[in-house]
Amino acid sequence: MCHRTSIGSLTRYSEPNGPILLPYFNHKASRSKIQVVKNQILQKKMAQEQQQQPHTSSSHVLIFPLPAQGHVNSMLKLAELLAHAGLKVTFLNSHFIHQQLLRHTDILSRFAKYAGFQFKTILDGVPNDHPRVGGDFVRKLFDGLELITKPLFKDMLVNSKPKVDCIIGDGVLGIALDIADDLGIPIIQFRTISACSLWAYFAIPDMIHAGELPIKDMDRLITSVPGMEAFLRCRDLPSFCRASDTKDSILQQLAQETRKNSEAHGLLLNTFEDLEGPILSHMRTKFPKIYTIGPLNLHLKTRLFKSDQTSSGPSSNSFREVDRSCLSWLDKQPKGSVVYVSFGSVAVLSREQVFEFWFGLVNSEKRFLLVLRPDNMAENGGGDDKGVSIPIELIEGTKKRGYRVSWAPQEEVLAHEAVGGFLTHSGWNSTLESVVEGVPMICWSYFADQQLNSRFVSKVWGLGLDMKDLCDREVVEKMVNELMVEKREEFVKSAAKMANYAKQCVTVGGSSYCNLDRLVEDIKLMNTNLGK
Repeated sequence: MCHRTSIGSLTRYSEPNGPILLPYFNHKASRSKIQVVKNQILQKKMAQEQQQQPHTSSSHVLIFPLPAQGHVNSMLKLAELLAHAGLKVTFLNSHFIHQQLLRHTDILSRFAKYAGFQFKTILDGVPNDHPRVGGDFVRKLFDGLELITKPLFKDMLVNSKPKVDCIIGDGVLGIALDIADDLGIPIIQFRTISACSLWAYFAIPDMIHAGELPIKDMDRLITSVPGMEAFLRCRDLPSFCRASDTKDSILQQLAQETRKNSEAHGLLLNTFEDLEGPILSHMRTKFPKIYTIGPLNLHLKTRLFKSDQTSSGPSSNSFREVDRSCLSWLDKQPKGSVVYVSFGSVAVLSREQVFEFWFGLVNSEKRFLLVLRPDNMAENGGGDDKGVSIPIELIEGTKKRGYRVSWAPQEEVLAHEAVGGFLTHSGWNSTLESVVEGVPMICWSYFADQQLNSRFVSKVWGLGLDMKDLCDREVVEKMVNELMVEKREEFVKSAAKMANYAKQCVTVGGSSYCNLDRLVEDIKLMNTNLGK
């Protein structure tokens, strides 16, 4: 609980035995002097508490995610699992991302119960006014991390008190591995994508050597990714593999960073053995110590409920304001009748693409819940869509059978009994959340690992349909009816079976449950503070 005391015109906040937020410096002129003073008090209080804190056997873990919604979401869940297990955790966020979390979530009060937990922030090199969506954002982000973040991160580790015993770095952040090696700090890399996508990234040099990249025929089978030779087409490769030049900087960086993951003390994956076991078997020939601890959303919920049966489970980690009115709308719909539609936090579509999806949903005559972010359409330039002229047929069709919000509480939506299908961008968190709730999917992949996820959902796991590279109202209408009517029984049966496997793996004795316990014990062995 947050305690509040007044000092003249100043209000001071402190969280006993819980997280201390290091100052977030916003250099805009509108930043109030009161906030600056408050941050200074918090910083001083944090320093005093750290000096007073005796050395204990509790290992100190620093978690550093890539500053993007999907990465931060899953790594916050990991952070809470480790804190729940008794480890001392520091969560390092970019200034921008942390401010978004403070605005839209309860992270301070949520983590207050974990002794020694703290948030720290760091610059990510991307201007605050950048929309942070679309493919161009990735290049700007990696450039900023290398030029701005890397030296700041090293300085932070050198001066950390208490010393960091183990880093869990986002596996695409090569800067974390480089600095950990320089300073002699053990590091475990966490890849927030699927194992199948990671394995494809690992095989990029082999595909180039075999002449399979650059791509010449989108429907040709790829033979250089072990375990996928029978079904992986060129169009199913991660989007960065579509570069016309194999020396493309992002393609090369992802390949190199993935290969470097094998140099870490271990590799963490948000997946489970029953879902990706065959691919994991191939991966273990290159990554000897893999911890599969997913699905993280279900794993965290299970552990929290086990220790406190009054717990309602983990809260939102969304960077955006959630519109919960959609849950009341869902309450009024028949069981399994609604198609939930969301393109994630980064995808940017053209106005034409958005309208094609929307017309397809209306024409399908099925109920739908449509999430359209204010910055979903490229024509808006990252702004809202108030100036967009929406066809009257879509307005009337949505009033009749649909509901539209700018952002939804996705885990709660997918868990709602009215939802019978998910039209998704195939981001890995979204895919796993759908798997956990047994909701069949229509996959329209946008970029990065999503192309490969959609292939596995349809061809390997039989959990839905793959609509990649198509954006036509007739195709949307056809696939919605196929998912919700024609093949519904088949997909529901497959999805229910996989959901049951997911639940089993995070219960006591399950593969992910045991792997998390093993991870915690391995981190404790890295504690360099013992005996000091």
